Amino acid sequence: MNRTFVSLMALAIGALGGCARNQGDPPMVGTLERDRIEMIAEESEPIMSIEVREGAHVDAGQVLLRQETQVAQARAAELQAQIAQARQKLTELERGERVEVVQQARARVESAAAMAARDQREYKRLSELIQQRLVSQSQLDQARAANDSSQANLREAQQQLNALLHGNRIEDIDQARAALAAAESTARQTQITDARLIVRATRPGVVEAIPYKMGERPPKGSPVVVMLADTPAFARIYVPADERVRIHPGTKAEIYIEGQKAPIPGFFRYVASDSVFTPYFALTQRDRSRLVFLAEVEVSNDQARTLPAGVPVEVRLAGEGRG
Repeated sequence: MNRTFVSLMALAIGALGGCARNQGDPPMVGTLERDRIEMIAEESEPIMSIEVREGAHVDAGQVLLRQETQVAQARAAELQAQIAQARQKLTELERGERVEVVQQARARVESAAAMAARDQREYKRLSELIQQRLVSQSQLDQARAANDSSQANLREAQQQLNALLHGNRIEDIDQARAALAAAESTARQTQITDARLIVRATRPGVVEAIPYKMGERPPKGSPVVVMLADTPAFARIYVPADERVRIHPGTKAEIYIEGQKAPIPGFFRYVASDSVFTPYFALTQRDRSRLVFLAEVEVSNDQARTLPAGVPVEVRLAGEGRG
């Protein structure tokens, strides 16, 4: 009986000690956050109108801000002209030369053939006269050169006609098609970029900040509207190194927010594998010189949807409580 009683007392004391140890552990601290969305300026154009106010709730696709589009319209017109030019060039290559051009080539062949026949007859006549010593050797040489030149001109004219009759090379047509496709792709890309001069909400949420005022020219790539998305809130906290082994994605937790009587349930959705040094705002006496792991605890319900981002929070594992 005595041994059994002593054993039960030891187990009870150990359990109480464990509870006291858990309740005495410092909380994991951080801030309540939401997904932050920055809508950037696609071009450095003046802001013509601002359609919403800071703090307003917007839906996906709603217009937030408009920039000047005159330069974009001129650029679009230029690209459309380039597309038309490339399309006409492709059509020209596919159809081949006009009938009038082919007829001109045929006429050049006939003319070259007539000249070649004339020069050939002249060369033969002088060849017979040279044997009778009625012409000089220089006259025969000139006739031979003229005959050779006429024959070459005839072959050249015939080859030009053959080229017209066979049509354009398939490689030239393929290059024209590729040039047209490139022009159309550039126009589509520019059209998408220019459409973003009208800044729209990509997700539903709350407008957090509008850094620039109407009439200002924001630099290209700078945020013009900052939003907080309508996604589940989460606590960004730092987990002490000695607690890291107990925490993994899916571990349930309780989020304590100043001014809220009851904790908000949540779960760890991310825990970093690499440690960092304890941030300055988490430097309690016990936490100094310790390594911590960045983690995110997602809220399981809508209790924190109306709370502002950035409020301090304390997180404990579910069931441990504040003590």
